[in-house]
Amino acid sequence: MKSLTGRTPLIEIDCEFRGVRHRIHAKHEALNFTGSIKDRMALHILERAYAEGAIEPGDEIAEATSGNTGIAFAAMGRALGHPVRIYMPDWMSRERVLVIQSLGAAVIPVSHEQGGFLGSIRMADEYAAATPHVFRPRQFDSAANVQAHGETTGPELLAQLGRSPTAFVAGVGTGGTVMGVGRFLRGRAPGVAVHPLEPANSPTLRTGSKVGRHRIQGISDEFIPSIVKLAELDRIVDVWDGDAICMAQRLASELGIAVGISSGANLLGALEIAHEQGEDAVVATVFCDDNKKYLSTDLCSVEECKDHYLSREVRLHGFRVIPMPENTDT
Repeated sequence: MKSLTGRTPLIEIDCEFRGVRHRIHAKHEALNFTGSIKDRMALHILERAYAEGAIEPGDEIAEATSGNTGIAFAAMGRALGHPVRIYMPDWMSRERVLVIQSLGAAVIPVSHEQGGFLGSIRMADEYAAATPHVFRPRQFDSAANVQAHGETTGPELLAQLGRSPTAFVAGVGTGGTVMGVGRFLRGRAPGVAVHPLEPANSPTLRTGSKVGRHRIQGISDEFIPSIVKLAELDRIVDVWDGDAICMAQRLASELGIAVGISSGANLLGALEIAHEQGEDAVVATVFCDDNKKYLSTDLCSVEECKDHYLSREVRLHGFRVIPMPENTDT
């Protein structure tokens, strides 16, 4: 699994925003083992758990997730011989449920009335407390989540860019990506800006708790995870969910880059920061997954691109792929 996770290509997107040409760099995370950036974190958590004796052969893995993490633990868990139990809010896409089940894991849906995301975590904790030989990854609280990106995603990004970025932008689900990559980059280039991103419809990072509703699955899970340290980050960037959908749809239809809704949001957030920094900005982000787990969602419906959406001011001109340099160890 380790050889199938990480070392993903970097896509350099040539685009224009508000009349200014920019090149935004995005790690293409759909090429990981199960098709998302969450494979990095799941692999690292399991490696550490084995090294520390926190999990034994045959132990059950129980995790609360909005989807991609569940898929990652389902695949890796079954590959290692572990039964897997996934607690997931019942409004996530049907594709997510089917993929997890196809990987031999049990899916326990959690309704709004049962507590949604927080209810998923509580139910997973209760199950682990009452059941012998259960390993809880606890992605929202795990230092290994942050370390996974500090040890893989960040170094890969820097090696592919061949220079220090001026900014990194990423949507916050668990916060592992923005914290891990951000800490690594600042260790190499102290002046780099690191911006967390959330839905404008549901500004959890700004308020500290669930406010409103949004359609960007995988980010803004109703609370601020313990591994997110906002004092270490620059200002929060927000993107409307409909705007993210419009941008993701255009990446697919105009450039053939089929990505999920959060990737559309990340591109818009990166463009906003690049525009603020000027023509010499070198802004990076991540495309977390592809569009295949969103076929039943509004990503594949007609979305009205409203007048205030940033995507209306974006022109996509093309892209090139930057592979991992052969002489790097990351």
